Amino acid sequence: MLGLSSVFLYALLTNRVVLVDFGPDMADLFCEPFPNSTWSLPDDFPFRNEFYDSRFRQAHSFGNFLMRNRNVAQLALPPSILHLYLSFDYNNHDKLFYKDENQQFLRGVPWLTLRTDEYFIPYLFLMPCFRPDLGKMFPDRETVFHHLGRYLFSPSNQAWGLITRFYDAYLARAEERIGLQIRVFNTTSTPIPLVMNHIWKCTQKENLLPKLQASTTSSSSTSAMDKTTKVVLIGSLYREFYEEMKYMYWTRGGVDGGEVVGLHQASHEGNQRYQSNSHNMKAWADMYLLSLCDVLVTSPWSTFGYIAQGIGGLKPWMLNIPNPKNGVEKPLEPACSRAVSLEPCFHCPPSYDMKAKVVVDPEVGLGPPVVHCEDVSWGLKLVNDRKF
Repeated sequence: MLGLSSVFLYALLTNRVVLVDFGPDMADLFCEPFPNSTWSLPDDFPFRNEFYDSRFRQAHSFGNFLMRNRNVAQLALPPSILHLYLSFDYNNHDKLFYKDENQQFLRGVPWLTLRTDEYFIPYLFLMPCFRPDLGKMFPDRETVFHHLGRYLFSPSNQAWGLITRFYDAYLARAEERIGLQIRVFNTTSTPIPLVMNHIWKCTQKENLLPKLQASTTSSSSTSAMDKTTKVVLIGSLYREFYEEMKYMYWTRGGVDGGEVVGLHQASHEGNQRYQSNSHNMKAWADMYLLSLCDVLVTSPWSTFGYIAQGIGGLKPWMLNIPNPKNGVEKPLEPACSRAVSLEPCFHCPPSYDMKAKVVVDPEVGLGPPVVHCEDVSWGLKLVNDRKF
């Protein structure tokens, strides 16, 4: 969803039409965003099967094309099709997509295929060729994905059924809804008890949840749902977080100052399942339910959390849990901090200058619209004012 929103905005900026090959695992997740039309790639589209053939991608790769043609401006005619590879493991020649002079050349290529798993919109704001139009389209830079996401990604009838049934049953009567989005990339290096400890520290210090009592507090079980004032929605692959929070509030008192805590979890798949439509349907329902919360606590590096905060227009509290991906393996303090904006992070921006043959200083070239991310030190995210 983050990649698709980036592709859609790039298409708007370059006056192109977007066709999307969703695949079986993404079927029936979203409504069509455009009335009386579709953005789904037709089943009988020419070359559809070839898009997934590595030989096709290599033959039409923009990065490879630039290696073969050092000065594209001197070409009499551009090729009829090029493949843009902008995923996390793209190479230095692929990254030349972000050079202004190459964008002028790409405008002359009739067909572009694009593969990405990145939210690359922040870098578009750093490119002079796109800045004027982007400034007019998004005067509030911290709501780019909020507007794109709410326009493009409306739940299908099937997904909406999952969302509304759960919301009406467990969330609708609460005075305040707190969403906890918990992503653990490696339970060995980041054990669940360590993450749980950070969650308690964060939610108690920031007064997001009622204080735990020092000793067991009995409470009446009659009409608990009728007087619930705070509901916690846990979005996680793991059931353990729900069980631990339920146990703590049960044994140490779920009532504080008249507040009653309700705990709920819509799904707990255990592991991320690729190429599974039912898994993706549950994930989409979880993200949308989290976006309906009043307060959101998210995990670092998690695109799941980025989507929930963006769709909901929520500036989350981000847990400072250890993350080996970011070279951090020890607990961090404070346990959480408020995100500087509700925008997602571009995890893998280009950092190599092919012309100068040097790695670019990540601070060089950052303008007022873009700062480094709280959870990914080399990543980029949009803000209205430069904040750090």
